[in-house]
Amino acid sequence: MPATQSDKANAFRALHQAPKAFVIANAWDAGSARVLSAFGFAAIATSSGASANVYGTRDGRITREQALAHARAIVDATELPVSADLEKGFGETAKEVAETYRQAAAIGLVGATIEDATGNKDKPLYDVAEAADRVAAAVEATRTLGYPFMLTARAEGFLRGNTNLDDAIKRLQAYEKAGADVLMAPGLPDISAVKAVCAVTATPFNFMVGIPGKSFSVAELEAAGVKRISLATSLYRAAMKGLVDAAREVKEKGTFGYVATSLPGAELSGYMQG
Repeated sequence: MPATQSDKANAFRALHQAPKAFVIANAWDAGSARVLSAFGFAAIATSSGASANVYGTRDGRITREQALAHARAIVDATELPVSADLEKGFGETAKEVAETYRQAAAIGLVGATIEDATGNKDKPLYDVAEAADRVAAAVEATRTLGYPFMLTARAEGFLRGNTNLDDAIKRLQAYEKAGADVLMAPGLPDISAVKAVCAVTATPFNFMVGIPGKSFSVAELEAAGVKRISLATSLYRAAMKGLVDAAREVKEKGTFGYVATSLPGAELSGYMQG
């Protein structure tokens, strides 16, 4: 019997309450979601960057409707819990933000992120109070569903030119107070910073892998207090490297050596069962 949305939601919440850290694998389409599911990951996430690339554009340039349609395809492809990267919530007002997360739940998602980046290069981050209000709006929109919806609040400073750890912690604590279920600060520079964040927040912390030199092992992150480890666009970029390398070989050399090292068709078909 297929898992219900409530089943998935409860399983997803339980992962965050378990003693050990877990890896949430970021898929970029239905096929990659099935491959990752076959490998035994406990949950799937989307990536805003990978989602945008699937649409042939850059991160931050797709609409709410596109992001949700893309997430829906992934939800439909797997029995695992799925959480979506919904950027800043696709809205400038709290009302618009709340509507995004109501729609997110309606398509079968059991979690989603909201970040405090504005998309405005002149003012990259919302003020803390406004950002916390936006988190609170998303929380309110998902608290009457009858099942847990894991809302992840992201402090984006380290990716947007503000590398003040104290400011990141202040923001995370504000989002925690606003009701976020998971906290995240992409781009933390080292394990010491990760430990500092985890030491002063009680809410499960998600560490984002994917930045060279700032991607640490599961064991290191778990010891630092991390509860969830996401892979961002890293798997997508790894897959695209294979594509680019193969296309370059064909175009520049006129050879097809990549065929010998590519995944056999039968094996790939096996991952797509379900």
